[in-house]
Amino acid sequence: MSAGQTSGPIYRDNRDLTPFGSAQVRTSVRDIADGVGGILHSALGGRGSALLCVDGPLPRLKRLPGKTARAVYDAIFHNTDPNRLIATGRDYPGWAGLCYVMAGLLAYKQGGYLRAAELLQRGLTTRNDDDANQFASSYLMRVVTRVEVAERIDVPVLFSEEAVFLALSHSLRETGHLEAALQTVASLPPSLPAALARCSLAHAIGRDKEVVVWTEGLLNADDLSAALLLIRARSLRRLGAHTSAQQALKEVLRRRKTDLALRNDALTDRALLVLDNGRKSLNPRDWLRGRPAELETFEVIRKDVEERRLWEQEWKQLDRE
Repeated sequence: MSAGQTSGPIYRDNRDLTPFGSAQVRTSVRDIADGVGGILHSALGGRGSALLCVDGPLPRLKRLPGKTARAVYDAIFHNTDPNRLIATGRDYPGWAGLCYVMAGLLAYKQGGYLRAAELLQRGLTTRNDDDANQFASSYLMRVVTRVEVAERIDVPVLFSEEAVFLALSHSLRETGHLEAALQTVASLPPSLPAALARCSLAHAIGRDKEVVVWTEGLLNADDLSAALLLIRARSLRRLGAHTSAQQALKEVLRRRKTDLALRNDALTDRALLVLDNGRKSLNPRDWLRGRPAELETFEVIRKDVEERRLWEQEWKQLDRE
């Protein structure tokens, strides 16, 4: 099914457990704090910021692991260079798909979006041996990728289909391939992070009607849904449905615990809606068309006053004579 064929909401996730953590809205202050925190963490002996993130302690290798498993383990957890993972995949072809995917996630974490897109796509199209799949299920389930699903919205995702496809979609978006990025997230299971990534891309390429259909009935339950409502409001505004856009913004502002940055965006968008409505009401052509009777009445009164003034002037001249 293509990105434009979904006929209803795409944010309802019926799974009991999902691979997503709590979303974070990035601001300049938080970016600085994260940078300082990362430096302090590294200085105190923590894992370096260029390494793949793991939720909790590193998984321990089983006793007497095979040569291949040890080489891949070291390349994933104790290495900051995607090239080492690529070389490991070449040395062990049955594990190449897994190595390319992990190299792509490492490049993505380091901001190399073009290379990340190439590696992730290659890894997804390369078949792994059963041993490689078993290794992934045993050691990679706690690897966390912090993915940007929309502008300023980051979501930590455990190693899964969603982590790989969302990272690939963002990488494609950063390199200008918006249509490909939209198609990448179209096949993911329904979820708020995937819906936010999908609607953000659809709005960017002008598919506003689809955004409105996909977000129908959405309520502001958390910051992800608030960000999705903002995109819905902007698409509605661009379609000219100002009343519905106003309702979406009202829903964003309803929940008091909504992130301050999102609330500020909603207030700004609401002001832009008011400005749009004001421009329409102040349009001279619309004003003239809307009040023809008033203008005609005013014109008659103006002529009567003018004629009376001329009559009084003539009368005064007659008195003087």
